[in-house]
Amino acid sequence: TQGVHVLARNVRCKAGEVDLVIEDAGTLAFVEVRQRTGSRFGGAAASVTATKQRRIIIAAQVFLQRQPRLGHMPCRFDCVLMDGQGKIEWLKDAFRLG
Repeated sequence: TQGVHVLARNVRCKAGEVDLVIEDAGTLAFVEVRQRTGSRFGGAAASVTATKQRRIIIAAQVFLQRQPRLGHMPCRFDCVLMDGQGKIEWLKDAFRLG
């Protein structure tokens, strides 16, 4: 996508992981990528639980500590959701701190 730059993939720490860190029009986005083949348990969106969100947030904080030059940028948390039929949905600002 034009204007989107991947900065890191699979950022890990003891407490969690972020699938992608991208820059999107001057904003750092920490992206969780989820795929579910069916909606039996609520689909891909339902799989990003509050616990999963906390782990992503911690991993994002660790990333920012390791990359202080990026700390001035606004941040958000996105989800890219895929289903079994090939539909892809990008939810920008899918969840927030707190």
